[in-house]
Amino acid sequence: MARYLAYTSPARGHLYPIVDTLLELQNRGHEVHVRTLGSEIPVLRELGLHAEGVNPEIEKVTLDTWKANSPQEGLAQALKTYASRSTHEVPDIQGTIAEVKPDSLIIDVTTAGAAAVAEATGLPWAQTLPLFQWTSFPGIDPSKLTLIPFGLDPAGIEIVNARRREVGLAPAQGSAHFPAPLYLYYTSYPLEPGTPLPESFRVVGPGLWDPASAVPDWYTALEDPVVVVSISSEFQGDDALVRATLETLVGEGVRVVVTTAAHDPADFEAPPNTRVIRFLPHGPMLRKAACVVCHGGMGITQKALAAGVPLCVVPFGRDQFDVAERVVTIGAGTSVLPWELSPASLGPAVREAMKMTAGAKAAAAGFARAGGPQAAADSLESLLTASSNAESAALV
Repeated sequence: MARYLAYTSPARGHLYPIVDTLLELQNRGHEVHVRTLGSEIPVLRELGLHAEGVNPEIEKVTLDTWKANSPQEGLAQALKTYASRSTHEVPDIQGTIAEVKPDSLIIDVTTAGAAAVAEATGLPWAQTLPLFQWTSFPGIDPSKLTLIPFGLDPAGIEIVNARRREVGLAPAQGSAHFPAPLYLYYTSYPLEPGTPLPESFRVVGPGLWDPASAVPDWYTALEDPVVVVSISSEFQGDDALVRATLETLVGEGVRVVVTTAAHDPADFEAPPNTRVIRFLPHGPMLRKAACVVCHGGMGITQKALAAGVPLCVVPFGRDQFDVAERVVTIGAGTSVLPWELSPASLGPAVREAMKMTAGAKAAAAGFARAGGPQAAADSLESLLTASSNAESAALV
């Protein structure tokens, strides 16, 4: 059996989608190592994975895109963060590879330093894509495939090239730079509507893993309908979404459950029909939800659709505008622009979204056909087999 090493940025939204894939590899008898954000190490170890944190200096560099006043400013801030992290990623993953001695590498798309090292090793390697790779970002041709986020701006390509030069690789030629032999794309039709992709892409559907959690008795006892409100696990200005939803739904005849990881629940004044909690995995909540109100993160959006639950999306980040547009396009929910957020706009949008179950269930069926963690693990094993065969042929 093989030894795999997965390396992610310090973000739950980049770790959680791949956990099911890692567990599938483990179930097949492979040895799986993970380097990721420190707070998730205990739960990963409980799952049997060999988990350690990335260099703490990487975690110290936080995303402040919520401070941006435009998509362009948000992108610039994100790239600044990824550039700073990437300088630490190079020695971090080099040391990890020397320690673990993996047979194959699984690298998060936002870790430019780790990707450069992975390519330079000559080992079989794959990149994980928890972000849409087609975008309507201002100034980008929507028909052009690019490596998001780095391909959206020349500054992003320079981040990639700086790390490539550092490890002795030739620079990337343009924004359509896909050097890995395999890309695990964690979405599927209808959110990714069948646009042509490189042969190296494997569309596997969303990663749906959540930490195990007992369902609280109070949640089980809630009467229908239940509206779940979920905001980003990373700090950004989407606390405004919670406040607006609490104000909007107080008299709507629904039960409201708000889950927040980046904000203190005590910061919100909850009406009688509402509970605001620090964190509850989405899976248990979605079993009772009639609608999800969220910031447009791909994680909660795809988990809701996989459960057949429609959404009302209020996008608070550059990539989240794409998420909102796709949800509306496939008839699985509604959207409200953050600068138009008010009870007058949010109330009708939530009520309309609750009627769109058919669109959400159609999305769930599309996700199920993508193959999930089994398809991802198959692709990773095939990559390793192909590499081994090529090495054997070279020796003949």
